Amino acid sequence: MQLPTPEDLKKRRNELGLTQSDLAKRAGVSQPLIARIESGDVDPRLSTVRKILDAFEEAEKEQQIIIKDLMHSPVFHVSPEDSVEEVVNLMHIHGFSQIPVLDGGIPVGSISEDMIVKLMGESKKKSISQLKVSGIMGEAFPTVSPGISISVVSHILEGNPAVLVVEKGAVVGVVTKHDVMKLLQGK
Repeated sequence: MQLPTPEDLKKRRNELGLTQSDLAKRAGVSQPLIARIESGDVDPRLSTVRKILDAFEEAEKEQQIIIKDLMHSPVFHVSPEDSVEEVVNLMHIHGFSQIPVLDGGIPVGSISEDMIVKLMGESKKKSISQLKVSGIMGEAFPTVSPGISISVVSHILEGNPAVLVVEKGAVVGVVTKHDVMKLLQGK
């Protein structure tokens, strides 16, 4: 087995779009060690090279997973004119904690359990169940195309509870943080 050169390691890291910090985290080593290995300042142990190569393989597998293979379809949604009661019932039936709001098939907002609970705490009215979704909805979930990689969507999900998959102007699927977490279980 021929060991990769420092230039080989750096080239492969760049091809995978990983920073030295990303690679270090995945390989369980420090970022300065990655920098020293790539610059040729240090000859790494064979076990360290193995960790780096394993991290590369893991990154390649992630990039091969596209959202179309992970998304849920059809997308359960509500409209801006639906009542909070209808939203709560839909969430309860399907076990959702958030749901997109579509108007004529176009994402216009989102609504979550947290929003509803907060509204209940703030509301002076006894019942908020007949309020319209349009009056309490939050921002729409971000959208991506079906061919985008899981690594890109993972970054988007860091700041959003879900991502909608849109193809030819139509919402065709949804991916949540929970879906990405299931990949770790191999399911």
